Amino acid sequence: MPKLKVLVAGSTGYIGVQLVKLLSKHPNVFIKYLCGKSSIGKKIYHYDNLLKSSKLPTIKRFNKSFLKDVDLVFTALPNGEAQQISKYLLKKNVLIDLAADFRLTNSKSYFKYYKKKHKAILNIKKSIYSLPELLESNLKDYQIIACPGCYPTSILLPLIPLVKKDLIDLKNIIIDSKSGYSGAGRSIHKKFKNNNLYESLSVYGVKSHRHNSEIEQELSNITNKKFYFSFTPHLTPMFRGILSTIYIDTKKNISIDKLLNELKKKYKNKKFVKILKKNKLISTNDVINTNNCYISICETKYKNKYIILSAIDNLIKGGAGQAVQNMNIKYDFFENKGLK
Repeated sequence: MPKLKVLVAGSTGYIGVQLVKLLSKHPNVFIKYLCGKSSIGKKIYHYDNLLKSSKLPTIKRFNKSFLKDVDLVFTALPNGEAQQISKYLLKKNVLIDLAADFRLTNSKSYFKYYKKKHKAILNIKKSIYSLPELLESNLKDYQIIACPGCYPTSILLPLIPLVKKDLIDLKNIIIDSKSGYSGAGRSIHKKFKNNNLYESLSVYGVKSHRHNSEIEQELSNITNKKFYFSFTPHLTPMFRGILSTIYIDTKKNISIDKLLNELKKKYKNKKFVKILKKNKLISTNDVINTNNCYISICETKYKNKYIILSAIDNLIKGGAGQAVQNMNIKYDFFENKGLK
């Protein structure tokens, strides 16, 4: 088949550059346009020298006229900007958004968590939240695909199957997540200009982190029971990677083997989710530069209390890789194409 003609808006951010690197090697993709704002007129290799050998277009300012020349638009932009682009979409265009513009199915929730009105409410119905391994709908039915946030990806992959099977107590799920600073975008260097970003660990977003909304939404979709979770994100002095530590209580007589078997059964045929043996300690180093999610469950000194460990690369499985994975599913390519 002819190659997909692609436009990448927000191509010079950390995730945008990672996305361009993956797409430039994908055998079914032709990158027609790279778009940015402060980088207009530059070549993308200024942001990653590994792209110097790739024949890629010069960065331009987005213009809606470009949409007639492309099949697929990726948006790795600040929250709110993909909504505006979605209004210009032609019937032939598909939009895959790596920000939060279409992750929430309720515009009131979007306003609550993002403190701005949704600019394309009518397009929410044309969109789907797609965490590929948990996807139960046909992507062909949707013009807009919302890629999950990096933290929720690491959290929902282990939690959803266990909650769905009613194996854990929903009264007190505690989630402690640590991310590399690339998850905060290039602007993080300005915020930490007078502080030591590279040798400090910091907590942020206690109670109010925006990814609470995704976790809440997706858990609500699978259970009618009341649930309570605490999510605390941390910024670490490493460039990339996320390690989520999830503390759970199980129903009586639910063993660690039962929990693991449920996850193994769920992800048996999934190429990117690896369920490890019990009590296996994992590291972000296990998944860096891959589209994999590694999951293990560890025993504690208390009966019916367990710790789930989940590790991803926030720029790939938590961002660009997941976007490519969704593209592959949408267009009937092998799901791991361009991601091996």
